[in-house]
Amino acid sequence: MLDRLDPRNWPISYEAALEVLIVLGGAILAALVLHWIAFRVLRAIVRRSDSQIDDIVFETIKQPLRWAMVGFAISVSAENDALVGRGWDIFASFLVPALIGWLAFATVKGIALGYEAQLQGSEDPVAQRGRMTRIAILTRTARVAIVIITISLIMLNIPGVRDVGTTMLASAGLAALAVGAAAQPALKSLIAGLQMALTQPLRIGDLVKVDGQAGRVEEIRMSFVTVRTWDERVLVVPTSRFLDQSFENWSRVNEKLTGPVMLHLDPAAEIEPIREEFERFVKEQPLWDGRNLALLMTEAYPESIELRLSMSADTIGDLFTLRCAVREHMLAWLRKEQPGALIRHRLEVETANQRAMGG
Repeated sequence: MLDRLDPRNWPISYEAALEVLIVLGGAILAALVLHWIAFRVLRAIVRRSDSQIDDIVFETIKQPLRWAMVGFAISVSAENDALVGRGWDIFASFLVPALIGWLAFATVKGIALGYEAQLQGSEDPVAQRGRMTRIAILTRTARVAIVIITISLIMLNIPGVRDVGTTMLASAGLAALAVGAAAQPALKSLIAGLQMALTQPLRIGDLVKVDGQAGRVEEIRMSFVTVRTWDERVLVVPTSRFLDQSFENWSRVNEKLTGPVMLHLDPAAEIEPIREEFERFVKEQPLWDGRNLALLMTEAYPESIELRLSMSADTIGDLFTLRCAVREHMLAWLRKEQPGALIRHRLEVETANQRAMGG
């Protein structure tokens, strides 16, 4: 055991090992000092800018760029020192792609966060949701591509993997068919995600109705979309579902909507007093935006009539609250002012017994 610790028994001499440590230490120290100076200057320049993007990108690439500069400094040392180069050549083929991939990943992340920060507080919420959706999908696509390319470059430097790749190229036709068949769902999801980003049939924050359920779009990924319903359930819907089948988007252009309240009344109901009370009540409500207000008889049956009370509001949430208030008020008003207008399907037992006894 003590013989192994003796410098005379090391694979390289003590002086050579000391030289390697000095060269590596000097290179790393020089890289860290250069990184510190460069970022001090860049921070002063960035602070003078009014844009938030460069500030966020500056912070996200600071860490990966530090290690990239360290790797570059070691590479320069390896070119000038044979001992350092002998060991560095082994690790460079793995570390260089990893550092470049990390730097590219951080840059994409910083740009996305910068654009999202600029969009906060936008006066046009619809345009904001559209840009946020496009940023989210394109950023996620770029990240996946960077990760795949980085891992591929690293694995190609492994002799066994490289030999497998060479063997596969010999049967390129069969390999292409096999890979194409296996990757078809992934490619379909990727294309669907990109198409979602470009065409934007729905965006993050939109209120949609799919499969009979209504909710807000919380997240759009390459393979699925999450929709949060009013009762806090989360619907996970395949992305291709929104491109292949129809769905309702209640906030595609804006959130201004017109909604109905349906009343089924007795044919003897007096319509004009009901219309006057409905209009009076809605005009007093602050949630009404003043655009649409109407009461129409949409159906007439021998035993009932159907009234559609339509009103509008600036947002979908305001419209829902307004409809609930109108429904509650009109039923209370009808019970008080026109009780005969309410349809009753009850068995009058006493009257029926009297008729039977009298008969």
